[in-house]
Amino acid sequence: MKWGILSTGTIANKFAATVNMMLNEGEALQAVASRDLTKAEQFAVTYEIPQAYGSYEELLCDPEVEAVYIATPNNLHYQHTKMCLEAGKHVLCEKPFTTSAKDARELYQLAEERNLFVMEGFWIRFLPLYETLLPMIHSKKWGELRHARVEYGFIAEGQRRTRKFVSELGGGALLDIGIYNLGFLYMVMGHSPKTYTSTVRFNEFGTDEFSVLQLQYPGDKTAHSLQAIGLKTDRNAALFFDRAVVYLPDFQSATSFTVEPVGEAPYEVKCPMEINGFEYEIREVTRCVSEGKSHSEIFRPEDSLAVLELMDEIRASWDMKFSFEEGK
Repeated sequence: MKWGILSTGTIANKFAATVNMMLNEGEALQAVASRDLTKAEQFAVTYEIPQAYGSYEELLCDPEVEAVYIATPNNLHYQHTKMCLEAGKHVLCEKPFTTSAKDARELYQLAEERNLFVMEGFWIRFLPLYETLLPMIHSKKWGELRHARVEYGFIAEGQRRTRKFVSELGGGALLDIGIYNLGFLYMVMGHSPKTYTSTVRFNEFGTDEFSVLQLQYPGDKTAHSLQAIGLKTDRNAALFFDRAVVYLPDFQSATSFTVEPVGEAPYEVKCPMEINGFEYEIREVTRCVSEGKSHSEIFRPEDSLAVLELMDEIRASWDMKFSFEEGK
C-alpha cells in the first residue's frame, strides 16, 4: 500500500516510522502534506518520502497515493476524511474519527457508496493482547465479567495544553483520551452501557479536563472510567470476574496481563508486539483494501459509532458549548 500522510505531528511521526519498518510487507510512504511546506519537506527527508506538499489538496491529486493516514486536529477529521474519499483515496483516520456520531455515519456511508475503505484509527483493538484476551472473556474462562476499571491521565502544559483543550480544535479530555477508556470498555463488555453517571471539571477553555464515569451495563455489570488532562495517572485497567481478577498494567499499549485466580497463584500472559502496535491496524487496512471491503470486520463502523454516540450523550449532559462544526 502506498500511503500519504496529512499533518506532521507526533502521531504522524510514529505512523511514518512504523510504515518504514514494514517495507518488506509492501507498505510504503509515498507523500506527506502540511500547511507549512518546509515542515512537509523536513518530514519527507526524515522518513525518505518521495513527495512533500504544502497543501492537503495537492497530496490528494497525487495518483500514486492509494491510502491516506489523517493525523490532523480532531475538529478537522470530518472535513479531511470527506476530502480523501471524494478524491478516491482509502482512509485511516486518527481517533476520534469525528466529533459527532452524525458526521461519522455520513462518512461511513460515503465510503460504501464510493467503494472505498475507511476506518477510525483505534489501533489498540488490533493488538496481540486483545486478540488473546477477548476470546477468553467471551468464553467465560473466569466466569462472568462483573466490573471493569480503567484510568488514563496526563499533564499537558504550554502550547500543548492549548491544543488539547481549545474547543475550536475539538478539545477536552473525553474526546482526546476518554475515547481510549470507553473504547476499551466497549471491547471487554461487548456493548454500550444502559445508564451512566458522571462527575466533570471544566477548565479555562470551557472544555472538560477531568471526568469520572460510573457505567451500568446489562446483567448488573458495572464499570468505572477516569480520564484527565492535567492529572497524572497510570494507564491501568482491571477486570473483575467471578473467579479471577485480570490486571492490565498499561491497557493502551499493553504487552502482557496478569491473572489472579481465586484461590490460585497469579500468572502472567505475555503478548509482545512486533514493532510498536501500529503495524496491526496498518495490516488490517491493506488486507481489507485488497479484498475490496469498505470497512473492517474486526473494528466495525458500529463499534466506532457506539463509542461516539456515548461521548455525544455524555458531553450533551454536561451542556458543553462547542464553537466548531466539523469544518462544514
